[in-house]
Order: sequence, then structure tokens, then C-alpha cells
Amino acid sequence: MNGDYFFHPSWPIFYHDNHLLVLYKPAGLLAQADATEETSLLELGKLWLKNLYNKPGRVFLGLVHRLDRPVAGVMLFCRTSKAAARISEQFRAGKAEKYYLAVLEGELKKKYGSLVNLIDRGENRSSHVVPEKTPGAREARLSFTVLDCAKGRTLVRIKLETGRRHQIRVQFAHIGHPLAGDLRYGAPAPLPQKQIALFAKELIVNHPVRGERLRFESPLPAGWPWQAQGDETGGLPWDWRELEGQLGIGN
Repeated sequence: MNGDYFFHPSWPIFYHDNHLLVLYKPAGLLAQADATEETSLLELGKLWLKNLYNKPGRVFLGLVHRLDRPVAGVMLFCRTSKAAARISEQFRAGKAEKYYLAVLEGELKKKYGSLVNLIDRGENRSSHVVPEKTPGAREARLSFTVLDCAKGRTLVRIKLETGRRHQIRVQFAHIGHPLAGDLRYGAPAPLPQKQIALFAKELIVNHPVRGERLRFESPLPAGWPWQAQGDETGGLPWDWRELEGQLGIGN
């Protein structure tokens, strides 16, 4: 963290230059506006830049990847169309590295492994693992390492190799280990504010202009349901509602 903050002292900015803006997304906040027209991190990013630089008119900020609404963690935006094109190509070519932490229901028997499935997007906004040769299905790949097991749950570190809709959630649910709090995919109970126990911990990309490898990492938020795994918490607000009422910038 570079010491700057985004609208509120408990909301950090991980990186900011003429080409990139890397932010913390709390759970419950949309990454990009949808039909509900609720507040999104993308629109907040544009507003923050507009205020910071006293810019007239519209501000460009490119969305190059997404996080599901109930997921918190690191998100990268691009401040120019050239940067957006170059970063997007890194995601397409597999040159960007994405690492997550997840708390799974049940105890995994394997200490590490890979999951490879075909995933299809259903009509009800959910995704499903489907058989081979299913029209429109796309391959989903990830690898994982078990960090700890306790009280009927497992903490895993995940390297996401493809970026399918709800991929991590669907693939672990398919093997009988849904994410804690993920009622959509089979978790037995919700988490306190309807978050799911999936956290975008680390993102690694090449700078779109200078080319050097950049690594962005977030501390865990307060209340994350696994504090004994050696990762320090940063006192970040886990849920958007913890911030929304303090900002006065919502809809």
C-alpha cells in the first residue's frame, strides 16, 4: 500500500500512476454497474479521479477483469485505452497471475491439485459443470494448495488459470466443497453480511508501458473467517455496507 486512500481512510489504494489504478473491492459492491444502476467500483474510480485531478467532463477508466459482487479483494483498472488493451491481452494470453484465498466447506483430502472442467453459463445467472461436447461450454482450469484445515473447513490458496463466470465457486462445489457462505452453490449457511469466503489476494501483471513485473497484494479484511493462517489482516472493511453510509456518494 502506498499510503493513499480511496474516499475513506480505511479504504486503501494499492497502486496509482498515469496508466493504472489498483483498488480494494469490498464484498457487496458491484465491479461494474448493471441493470440495477447501483453504485459500482468502476464508477467510484472515475469519480475519485475526476475529483483528484479536477477534470471537466467524462473520465476514462477501463475495466479489464471482474470480481463477483460477494467477493472482495484486489481489482485493477486502466486509465488509458492503450493500457487497457495491453493489460487485457495479458489476461487473454495467461501472462497475468491471479491468486485467491478461499474457505471451503469440508476437509479436502488432497494437499494440492488441479481442477479442470467444462463450464456452461446457465439462464439463471449461475454456471454449471457440464459434460464434454456441450455446445457453448468453455474449459475452466485452476490449481490449489491446502493451507490449513479446522472445524470441518479447509483454507486453500488458488491460482486461477482461466476466468470463467463463477469459476472457483462452481468447480469446488462440483467436487463437494462449496465456498463458505455461497448459498447459490450449496453452502449450508450464509456468512454475516452475505459475503462468500473468496478473496482476490494477489494480482501480478506487466506494467503496460514500462514492462516491469508488478505485484499487488491485499491484506485480509476484518472478519475474514480464518485468522490463524499466518496472514496479517489490514483492518479493511469486508463488506460495502460498512463504508457506504460513511461516504455520502451513493445513489
